[in-house]
Amino acid sequence: MSLQSVRDFFFARGLDLPIIESAVSTATVALAAQAHGVEPGRIAKTLSFRLADGRVIILVARGDARIDNRKFREAFGKGKMSPPDEVAELTGHPVGGVCPFGLAHPLPVFLDRSLRDFDEVLPAAGAIHAAVRISPTLLAAVTRGEWVDVCQLSLP
Repeated sequence: MSLQSVRDFFFARGLDLPIIESAVSTATVALAAQAHGVEPGRIAKTLSFRLADGRVIILVARGDARIDNRKFREAFGKGKMSPPDEVAELTGHPVGGVCPFGLAHPLPVFLDRSLRDFDEVLPAAGAIHAAVRISPTLLAAVTRGEWVDVCQLSLP
């Protein structure tokens, strides 16, 4: 069902973005990078946070980045990652397949500027074995995402 919501989202917007379905799990950054033959940074991980004021947001960041707590607080105030059951309920996507497309509930989408390091990124597509190739610019446009600076690159 979740994969279909992503297909419906693309269709409703007239987007011809093929969904890449893999025979193996792509539920983690490492698995997705291996399955798609790309560096981990190109995997666009989608995270859900519940902010102190009760709002839930979606944040998309490059796969090898991590949240910078100071930057996050400056941008959003206090917040913490949503628990898996809440993520699935709010997004309609299973953990490992969460993406900013075809959400079960309208949620604000934010994109970390680190995604702009690439001409193309691969976010999940609503399932633990599905992804899509998309430019960060188009990703921002179709999700009505707002650019933020809340991550730092992980050290090797």
